[in-house]
Amino acid sequence: MENPRELFQIMTRRFGMLNKNCCSSGGNDLSLVQSHILYEIDRLDQPNVQQVADVLGMDITTFSRQIQTLVKMNLVNKSQLPEDRRIHILSLTAEGKYTAAAIDAEMNQYLEEVFSHMNEFERETVLRSIKLLNNAMAKSTVCCKPLI
Repeated sequence: MENPRELFQIMTRRFGMLNKNCCSSGGNDLSLVQSHILYEIDRLDQPNVQQVADVLGMDITTFSRQIQTLVKMNLVNKSQLPEDRRIHILSLTAEGKYTAAAIDAEMNQYLEEVFSHMNEFERETVLRSIKLLNNAMAKSTVCCKPLI
């Protein structure tokens, strides 16, 4: 049997997850974490700070620093909820939406190219297996469980 850890190590490197920066926007380099934050803010449609931090499995202090950086880069808006000023709502700026869409298009193009080397059965098998793995990881009591 192949070494599962080695397979994940190789896949992590090939996805570029160890790269300091994953993409850039308006001359600003974005980290993989920042890319994930933009994706979740867009996907969740005006979530509050705690919701996105929970989905990503990040502690609130680290997450808040990342949000401040994204606000300074003019990619994210952070506004207080009028009825409860302790809660901050996140949304993407126009530049943030453009950046999120560009990253999404780039990733989809990359995945399409990767899957082009497989037949339909292989592609479906890989996607079904990833889904099974994600579900099993969500049930794990050992590590890093985001809420979604």
